[in-house]
Amino acid sequence: MTVSNKRSKTRTIKVEALARVEGEGAMYIKLKGDKVSDVKLKIYEPPRFFEAFLQGRAYTEPPDITARICGICPVAYQMSSCHAIEDAFGVRVEGPLRELRRLLYCAEWIESHALHIYLLHAPDFLGYESAIHMAADYPEIVQRGLELKKTGNELMTLLGGREIHPINVRVGGFYRVPRVSEFKDIREKLKQAREAALATVKWVSGFNFADFEQDYEFVALAHPEEYPLNEGRLVSNKGLDIAVREYEEHFSEEHEPHSTALHSRLAARGPYFVGPLARYSLNFDRLSPLAQEAAREAGLAKVCRNPFKSIIVRSVETLYACDEALRIIADYEMPEKPFVELKPRAATGYGCTEAPRGILYHRYSFDETGTILSAKIVPPTSQNQKVIEQDLYGFVAQSLKLSDQDLQWQCEQAIRNYDPCISCATHFLKLHVERD
Repeated sequence: MTVSNKRSKTRTIKVEALARVEGEGAMYIKLKGDKVSDVKLKIYEPPRFFEAFLQGRAYTEPPDITARICGICPVAYQMSSCHAIEDAFGVRVEGPLRELRRLLYCAEWIESHALHIYLLHAPDFLGYESAIHMAADYPEIVQRGLELKKTGNELMTLLGGREIHPINVRVGGFYRVPRVSEFKDIREKLKQAREAALATVKWVSGFNFADFEQDYEFVALAHPEEYPLNEGRLVSNKGLDIAVREYEEHFSEEHEPHSTALHSRLAARGPYFVGPLARYSLNFDRLSPLAQEAAREAGLAKVCRNPFKSIIVRSVETLYACDEALRIIADYEMPEKPFVELKPRAATGYGCTEAPRGILYHRYSFDETGTILSAKIVPPTSQNQKVIEQDLYGFVAQSLKLSDQDLQWQCEQAIRNYDPCISCATHFLKLHVERD
């Protein structure tokens, strides 16, 4: 809705309910003349206090409890919690169990990225209110996206016991591991998904993208031998290179009055960017050859600083996840035991993995019985809040000549570039633009 006041030259744009993001929030932009005077991404959804819920719980419980934080990326919470707990107790999970964890993460990337690309983000580029409206003109394309997501969900079910909030993940590994023969059907579906993912990269590369780049500090995990999912050091394009256990020495959280979610910042420099663009730009050489070739053919360089092109990068990562899943399945040998034994001790452990939306940090402290004394969880969207506001400020500043309708549309799209998961529950966000 647009409201204009000719006498005071005030222009106000309000979007009471922005769909295609997860959670409840609001955006506020104030313009004075031809300048942007204020930008706020307001998150007003009540906090859920998961860190407090974990206090007093046994070390075996976080994988199941933290998975409930998100219905779209529960594996990310399970993996980060497992790594932190195992770090505290001095245990490493190697061999086939490590590969199965990586395979489960590939499943989550496939289903989450497909959901975002086809149902949440593509309508922005094609001018549709929703994927349902888009399906009327592009039924085969929407069907392709749904099939791609379905394959990710089926792989999640095979490894995790069910596609939402998996129940087969435990500290040290799994409750049960699949037999080699159980991968037969999903292998064929993954081959089809890989072709669909390749077609997706080609499709989205033909969209029209806003001419917008920023000098971001990208932060992601980096591993010497593989594209990061579960393990690596935390690095950036501006000199950061630390072990996961050093996270809180370099990153801080602060409360902003307009948000119930804490804002993260690099202590030395301020806002930073996590997620597909960061992973891709810091780890391009670790992508599979097929994914690298697809990225080049889509017009991407090794570094991408245009957040509107994140839809291409997510498509490349989807292709990579299909390719990597097929590699793991082809090499799989069933382990002797489904998990590694752990012995509790008084200690603190640290874990960080790459959720579809970026790095997800967990830290737990335990007493000698393995009871949790304290917990800290930093999800990717809270880490991106400051850089989203930075994007909005920069984008609106260069787009003042747009009509209210076009500016509103593209500001909504600028938020969705990050696939923000505000609460992983409801899907509403309010936009308010005030012009003086």
